[in-house]
Amino acid sequence: MTRVHNRVNFPEELAIRPLLPRGTYFTCKLGDQQHFAFGVEAQREGIETYGIAGRVWEAAYLVTSYIDHPSTWEFDPPFIDKHLAGHKRVFLELGSGTGIVAAKIAQAVALSGRDLVIATDLPEVCPLLEKNLFVTPQGDSANTQVTLVRPLSWGSYDHAINIARELKFFDDPSGHEHGCVTHIICSDLVYFPELLAPLLRTLLHLTSPISIFELQPRVIISYKIRSLSKETPFWSAFGLWFSFEPVIARRIDATLLSEWQRFGSGLGGDGDLAFIFVARRRPESLNWTIPSEDVDLLGGVGARGTCSKKSDETFETLLLMGLGE
Repeated sequence: MTRVHNRVNFPEELAIRPLLPRGTYFTCKLGDQQHFAFGVEAQREGIETYGIAGRVWEAAYLVTSYIDHPSTWEFDPPFIDKHLAGHKRVFLELGSGTGIVAAKIAQAVALSGRDLVIATDLPEVCPLLEKNLFVTPQGDSANTQVTLVRPLSWGSYDHAINIARELKFFDDPSGHEHGCVTHIICSDLVYFPELLAPLLRTLLHLTSPISIFELQPRVIISYKIRSLSKETPFWSAFGLWFSFEPVIARRIDATLLSEWQRFGSGLGGDGDLAFIFVARRRPESLNWTIPSEDVDLLGGVGARGTCSKKSDETFETLLLMGLGE
């Protein structure tokens, strides 16, 4: 099997193994089709060929449990906006990797003929997505009616705008709805420092007026802390352009109503901190100038309409409030 050479997906001294769901919050179970695409052997082959893009990461299992969960769980906010019921929905995932999250959305969310799931990644990773999302164990095609695979390199304006333009051709037959992204999903994407600014830039591209219509998309970020000092600059800049809050959850049944708690606390029982954040673009930020230099973007230049450096403290405040315990 030919290895896809890429510095980002093959960092030095890469030594990772396949990961299967485990722990309190991982309510999803892999069916036959998912084992074929996302099980141990599939991940082992994916890692060999695509590096870190070929592995399923912890935050991916966390968000799939948010998407598809037992009726005894209640979430605030829920994955699907209630006010979107009956409207066209477009779910766009960044850095899809193996495609397990996009596959879960296509499987679990009650999609109508108008809805779309768009899985994106680097151009060289798209063949893995096409294999996992479109080919069944029998070699048949699957999900081609509701799922698309498209290249989207973080920071690339051309890739982002190409998707926005393409969606205009998926208009509702009634002529009442235009194709536009309603949900942007990010799973385990905040890690390498050199990718933080490009990731934020792509989120800004996808939530800017040229990419959206009447409704700002909901941004859902599933995140596991790995190196707080390296990852905090992303949140300090992200919070200037987006308002965000952690997803909370509780168990409900006939005899018990548990207290609300942050969904993802004690991820996998190993003490690591994980969050699912739900965010929306700050309306006033639509008039701000996005700086062209990555160091300026992470430094807060352009935010609040000024050229000075600044930062947002939402993320640090959540940690201090105990939501990270």
